[in-house]
Amino acid sequence: MHPHQTPHVSVVVIGYNDVAHIADAVRSALTQGPAVSEVVAVDDCSTDGTFELLGRLAESEPRVRVVRREENSGGCGTPRNTGLDVVTSPYVMFLDSDDVLPPGAVDALLGAAREEHAEVAGGLCVRRELPSGREVPWQAPLYKEAAVLTRPSQLPRLVHDTLCVNKLYRTDFLREHAIRFPEGRFRYEDFVFTARVLAAGPRIALVPDRVYVWNVRRSAENLSISLDRATIDNWRERIEASRTAYEILLNTGWKELARAARAKFLDHELRMYARELGLRDAEYRRAWWTHARAYLGEYDAADWAVNPTSPGRLLGRVILASPEPRDLPRLRELAARPARLCPPYARDKDGTPVWAEDLPRITLEPYLTLPVRLLPLAVDAELRPRARGSLLRLRLHELYGRVAPAGPMALELQWRHRETGRTARRATVPLTPAGAGTWSAGTVVDLAGLGAGTWDLRVRVCFADGTSRETTAHARAGAGLLRRRVVPSVRYGVLLVQPYATHSGTLSLRLAAGPSGVTSVLRGRLRRLLH
Repeated sequence: MHPHQTPHVSVVVIGYNDVAHIADAVRSALTQGPAVSEVVAVDDCSTDGTFELLGRLAESEPRVRVVRREENSGGCGTPRNTGLDVVTSPYVMFLDSDDVLPPGAVDALLGAAREEHAEVAGGLCVRRELPSGREVPWQAPLYKEAAVLTRPSQLPRLVHDTLCVNKLYRTDFLREHAIRFPEGRFRYEDFVFTARVLAAGPRIALVPDRVYVWNVRRSAENLSISLDRATIDNWRERIEASRTAYEILLNTGWKELARAARAKFLDHELRMYARELGLRDAEYRRAWWTHARAYLGEYDAADWAVNPTSPGRLLGRVILASPEPRDLPRLRELAARPARLCPPYARDKDGTPVWAEDLPRITLEPYLTLPVRLLPLAVDAELRPRARGSLLRLRLHELYGRVAPAGPMALELQWRHRETGRTARRATVPLTPAGAGTWSAGTVVDLAGLGAGTWDLRVRVCFADGTSRETTAHARAGAGLLRRRVVPSVRYGVLLVQPYATHSGTLSLRLAAGPSGVTSVLRGRLRRLLH
């Protein structure tokens, strides 16, 4: 037996009313091999047969221990603490009932932890979108290559990976420092737990291996706690978790990590929720704005001074300077990834670029020094589906005189299938001056060549000096541009075409091919209307 496979790891699996998935989670821990000495399955007082299923698993597998809580905690922190209290192995990992550990995950983390004498070992988590199966790496730059950190401050970006599940912890380290999760219904318990871990100053080993598969089921009847962002309580609790994490790091002397945590809130939380504001009603938007301003008011001058061209910082400064919600469509574009700074491009009385004439304090002057390849360029796009070649028209906007001197030459276009990640045939189209500080381009899109599914448009702006800027295109919405059309097709007979704007305003495209595909979409639409 390899020394890393000796039984050294406890895996704590937590679940509540998840009888459909928890067995897969437990089995994924058991199949890690002999390195896993026990799987502690904590049932948070389920009523759907989860506890009984776990009992049957324990009867057939001696490494499974089942702990049942007498009352439902309402969150994930309490059952994890319950499991942490009873584990008996030198190392511990956490696993949610609807996720899985990929093969070799425990060996990779345990090997790094033991070889490097690390209290914490972390690896790559992938978000698997279901049912499509598309996988998106989580905080991939942290796990590009193996690394050892003698202290967390060597890599402040660690605060961006707030997950607790893609890591292995030395059990005695957690217990010696009394590191636990918040109790009860605390939505973002990972934020606080991770801050407590970093505040204890562990030696950390990072591995490039996939160690956790986070299954994201957005179509589930009951969304997970973190995905259910439709209520203002979710935003308020996310702010509270972010504030608590910041205070933990600051009060234990990790000022650089604390500042990085505040930067992370601007770049991640603020941008993510701002992209979704268009989905909410006016009451939600006002409450969201109020909570955001209150928290951003706690930032000091040094927090705002770091990376002044960050889209999140500009977004935060506009919110902080405005008592009421404003410029929501434009802020949504700024919150996109990559960011788009759309017109109007205002200046103050001295000619300095500003966000708006009535907000002259929100200067955009730092953008005048950015390389063109890093500018938040704005490209508009409209797609007009037709039977004989659908026309895609695009327009690039000037940005305070920075674009023209760089010599915009062409746009490289690419359609990417959202579910499979497959890319369609690339096209390069020349840009021509169109007046009023814009350049235009156009091309014909073979919709039948794309095929059925959801397609996202990616754009690369190419300049005369050989540099380029990758971005997305803002979906123009006027004159019925974003409405569903039925288009004749030689290949399929008929195509149902739906150009639409994503939450961040980006042009995307839904295609249904053939009579059966069109009928399926229309039936689904009818069911939603009746519901």
